[in-house]
Amino acid sequence: MKLKKIVGKKLKAIRLKNDMTIQELASQSNVSSNMISRVERGLTIPSVEILMKLAAVFDKSINYFVEEVSTSHEIVFSSQGQRDTTVYDDENNMHTESYTSGLRDPQFMSFLCTVPVGGTSGQQNMYHPGDELIVLLEGQLKVTIASEEYSLSAGDSLSFKSHLPHRWDNVGDDDARIIWTLSPFTTI
Repeated sequence: MKLKKIVGKKLKAIRLKNDMTIQELASQSNVSSNMISRVERGLTIPSVEILMKLAAVFDKSINYFVEEVSTSHEIVFSSQGQRDTTVYDDENNMHTESYTSGLRDPQFMSFLCTVPVGGTSGQQNMYHPGDELIVLLEGQLKVTIASEEYSLSAGDSLSFKSHLPHRWDNVGDDDARIIWTLSPFTTI
């Protein structure tokens, strides 16, 4: 089952189990009811920040929403082109392939991300618990962390505490390809 459908199915199930309307969940999570509806219908996958807000309402980890217990394993091997993929058109303008999808209760999540020319995380800063590691394989990426700008070129890496306000932009003439790792992937 694709990640979008897993997240949507689990979000709807836990919302109904807690006898909540979409509007009540929107109010408690500070996530729009339109976004929640789109997620539940499997039309989009929420950003990490949105997923963390939703998870916090139910005192769950993000893994709860992305992991199917029946298909999780202690060892996961994935070949190029065979990984779970997600496209963040609306929010992040990014395509991701998960390196850790299917791993039982991971303490980190890692993705191969492709950010097209001009791709951006948006004007608003993100912040959440944990750590991030960005390894730029190709292209150029500008990352702003707590008002300080970092210009990354192929081969550069950047690690930081994710509670610091941060955002990113592809400032190069080509797609940026990035290994992006988030840890720990737990409840706020």
